[in-house]
Amino acid sequence: MNNQLEFNPAELLPAERITLFADVILPLPLPKLYTYRVPFEMNDEVMVGVRVIVQFGAKKVLSCIVAAVHQNPPHNYQAKYILEVIDEKPVVTNEQLRIFNWIAEYYMCTIGEVINAALPSALKLSSESRIQLHPQFNPEESTYPFSAHEEKILFALQQNAALTFTEVGNLLQITHFHKIIKSLIQKQAIIIFEEIAEKYTPKIVKRLKLSPHFIHEAELLEELMAQLATKPKQLDVVMYYLQQVPVYQNVHLNEKGLDKSAVINSPHLSPSAVNSLIRKGILEQFDVIVSRFPTDDSQKNMPSALSGHQVTARDEILSLFTQKDIVLLHGITGSGKTEVYIDLIKKALEGGGQVLYLLPEIALTAQIVIRLMKVFGNRLGVYHSKFSDNERAEVWNGILSGRFSVVVGVRSAIFLPFHNLSLIIVDEEHESSYKQYEPSPRYNAREVALMLATYHRAKTLLGSATPSVETYYNCRNGKWGLVTMNQRFGEAGLPDIELIDTRRESLKKNMFSHFSQQLLGAIEEKLKKQEQVILFQNRRGYAPYISCHDCAWIPKCQNCAVSLSYHKFSNELRCHYCGYHEKMPSDCPACGSTGLKTVGFGTEKIEDDLKYLLPDANVQRMDLDTTKSKNAYSQIISDFEANKTNVLVGTQMVTKGLDFENVSLVGIINADSIINYPDFRAHERAYQLFVQVSGRAGRKGKKGTVMIQTANPNQPIFQKIIDNDYLALYEHEINERHKYFFPPFVRVIRVTVKHLEEKISQAAAVELAKLLTDGLGQNHVLGPEVPYIFKIRNLFLNEIHIKLDREHTSLKSAKLFISEVISQISLKKEYKGLRVVADVDPM
Repeated sequence: MNNQLEFNPAELLPAERITLFADVILPLPLPKLYTYRVPFEMNDEVMVGVRVIVQFGAKKVLSCIVAAVHQNPPHNYQAKYILEVIDEKPVVTNEQLRIFNWIAEYYMCTIGEVINAALPSALKLSSESRIQLHPQFNPEESTYPFSAHEEKILFALQQNAALTFTEVGNLLQITHFHKIIKSLIQKQAIIIFEEIAEKYTPKIVKRLKLSPHFIHEAELLEELMAQLATKPKQLDVVMYYLQQVPVYQNVHLNEKGLDKSAVINSPHLSPSAVNSLIRKGILEQFDVIVSRFPTDDSQKNMPSALSGHQVTARDEILSLFTQKDIVLLHGITGSGKTEVYIDLIKKALEGGGQVLYLLPEIALTAQIVIRLMKVFGNRLGVYHSKFSDNERAEVWNGILSGRFSVVVGVRSAIFLPFHNLSLIIVDEEHESSYKQYEPSPRYNAREVALMLATYHRAKTLLGSATPSVETYYNCRNGKWGLVTMNQRFGEAGLPDIELIDTRRESLKKNMFSHFSQQLLGAIEEKLKKQEQVILFQNRRGYAPYISCHDCAWIPKCQNCAVSLSYHKFSNELRCHYCGYHEKMPSDCPACGSTGLKTVGFGTEKIEDDLKYLLPDANVQRMDLDTTKSKNAYSQIISDFEANKTNVLVGTQMVTKGLDFENVSLVGIINADSIINYPDFRAHERAYQLFVQVSGRAGRKGKKGTVMIQTANPNQPIFQKIIDNDYLALYEHEINERHKYFFPPFVRVIRVTVKHLEEKISQAAAVELAKLLTDGLGQNHVLGPEVPYIFKIRNLFLNEIHIKLDREHTSLKSAKLFISEVISQISLKKEYKGLRVVADVDPM
């Protein structure tokens, strides 16, 4: 890639003007960069990292990122001109471009796919982007002057709900209109969005102010007070307003007014009195658009002092950071790792650096953000997929401007434009949620974070109570540093763990639905003591499938080779792979019988049964179905923290890092389905899940209890969980992996062949496996084999697993060979429509 040239076009005479070209990254799955010619008048505007508008193909107009500026025209095609420069300053940094290129190379995808994943949609403009009037825009009140073109757009938007960029171009009859769009955005007249279904609704706060003429004419206020003497509730509201907003000391305070919710929620004031004053024109209500993030430090306070063992851990980490760039903090659940993180973040900020705090699940951000906000105030930014595109763009720009120096986010936060990163914290580093599966790039945020830290010369702290085997292996062989915390914070101790033999309990007829008598009795006991319970079931929905009692018919997805799961609340059958759904039938379509029964159980069934068995309990569910809205996580967690909920039923979301002081019982409903999953990581993941969810119990001094229901209590992994013996698990797993050639001793690349026709998928996979074997060796290529779920979204699947030990060959050259072979197969006429996907380091 060419570097940006350093010169000042203003110093050149007109006759000496240099013709520049720009290599751009299009947000498309293209294997190479595309080169455009820079118009002379844009020579001093086009620079690495800015967005430019270009035409690609016959009609498509879109924005892209400039990756290099040079004087070399392309050899194979005539370069088109850049149409427009959007940004005055780069929105993508050089460090980001480096990490984007590394992701593309390491995870065997294109740089365009990385850019498409990295940039918020609000920063990606195309001919199909849409604009709408800003919800709070009032042309009569706006103080901004508008050009003729801007007036034309605003008039059109008053007649239409939205306009595409193509429609704007046709309306104005000009090609270069994107600066006009940008100007209208800056004037808060319009907003951009990608899909009508995802229209951006800004966060609006309703405020109250006293009608201005009462401020400027004191006699009117005196008359008002006299009139309200007979209406004491309304008088109380006016007096409260004047106490909170001393307008006679500073008239300008009235313009800011007072938050309406603060007035209405005041226990001494009447909401109806407030509304009456608004109707009479005494108080005026107005809307204010506020940032999703705080703009002041009013919540800020000092964190609690570290305990002795936390100080020891922090000092050990700092000491190891002088020798190593990566350190693992292996602390048991409840040991206070978060407080250590906060202290290290403070030290990083004192040194002038930025900090990235990664979490595996959005659910975790709800609690962590509150804690961090109290310490870091308006320096904290939050970044995850439940935020709107405009809110994510706000964080992106906030980092560029220096507004945010600490960012808490899930895996996509590794794409943000840091310029002075000094510390990355990867909490719950073992979590598979850090891995992106679909679509490409199929990256692991933990691994990208390590490379990101390398580019920034930053330090990385990995944290977990149950580290991944690969991570612990790197610590044991001295590659990374290791700090251990074996003591829970304060007076809390590890919970007692009890195994319940469901097979024996069934024979004794002690099972009530899917609850053993012991677990149900323990829940009742805890509820009587006003204590809380968490129940874990690693499957959502009401039942994995339904079946006909008479003919054994089972409904299948029409697109995938899986049965449809039953969801009782919506009364429908759903595919958890492609989203296909249909109404629950009243009778069997095969034989007409009405004897349809549910088989198995998910979180919805657990919730339903518990409400029936314990009608006085307040039960809430946290899974993918109940957390689709942006604030759903926060609301569920807030209700549980406030003891509005007695029992929280959930999937893996409830196992990770949540801190509830009143939880004294955790129940694992069906442990066997996790232990017996066909994967070499099954026992490691089972241990991690069970220990993590167990760690939610007894965190604030109360002795916790964990009850695990299993049909096989003699399974060896249970003893390791009871003893909290991670080292025993690690030693067993590392020996097995060395023996059978699994990570960390090898790198695995899974190649999936997909086609609409089963025979073509199989034939292509066989030929691809042979070519790979010829180039890499027979011992390093396994398959092809048909996966357990062999059809997804109407595509038949075949898988090939490639194992590359670190001494076998250069990983880079092996990936290059694999990519070439995939291209060779994909271009064959007999395999038309074939899709081949390479997944590096699959989880």
